[in-house]
Amino acid sequence: MLFKSGNRKLTLPTKETAIPDRVDSVTFSPIHYVSGNRIVEPVPDNLEKLALGMGCFWGAERLFWGQPGVYSTGVGYAGGITKHPSYEDVCSGLTAHTEVVLLFYNPIEVSIQNLLTIFWESHNPTEGMRQGNDIGTQYRSAIYTTNQAQLDASLEGVPRAQAALHVKGYREITTEIRRLDEFYYAEDYHQQYLAKNPAGYCGLAGTGISYQPEVL
Repeated sequence: MLFKSGNRKLTLPTKETAIPDRVDSVTFSPIHYVSGNRIVEPVPDNLEKLALGMGCFWGAERLFWGQPGVYSTGVGYAGGITKHPSYEDVCSGLTAHTEVVLLFYNPIEVSIQNLLTIFWESHNPTEGMRQGNDIGTQYRSAIYTTNQAQLDASLEGVPRAQAALHVKGYREITTEIRRLDEFYYAEDYHQQYLAKNPAGYCGLAGTGISYQPEVL
C-alpha cells in the first residue's frame, strides 16, 4: 500500500513513459455517503460541475460537501494521461493525474466566485508538485473547468490570489488551470472518506490569505 506522504516523484511523465491505459474503471457507489445525492451523471439539469485539486482529496472533499448550493461531491483523478487509473497507479507518479474533488453545484445558490474563494484560501497554491508533507505530482494544485464562465473566473482570480500571497511572503502560484478533459472516479473507500473515517488523515492547510473575488 502506498502512503499519501511517501511519493517523491516530482516530474510528470510523457505519453511514452506513462502507465498504459486500464480497460476497466474502478468500482464505487454512485450515491453520496453524506447527502444521499448522486455523485455521477445523470444529475439535475440545473447543475454545473467543476474539478478542484488541492492536494489530498480527502480533506478537499470535506470542505465542499456541506456548502450550500453544492449538490454532491466525488473524488477522483484528472489532468493526466492514463485511462481508468487506480489509486496505486496515480501514486506512482506515472499517470500524470492529480487528485481532485468533482463538484456538482447550483450556480444560482453558490457562485463560482464562492467556490474559488474556498479553493484559494484553503490550500497553498504555490508549492508545485506537493501540498505540505504530501509530495508528488498527484498533489499539485489545479482547477479544471467545464464552461467558459468558470475558466474566465478562474484565470481572472489568479492575480488577486497572487497579490494576497505575496503580502504573506509566498512565491508564485503554480496552479494548473484549464478545461476538464477526463475525470476518473477513485475507488469507493476514498469517496467521502472523512465522513466514513472522522479521525482519518487530512493534511490540508491554508496560507491565511483573504481572497477578494471580483464583485459581479
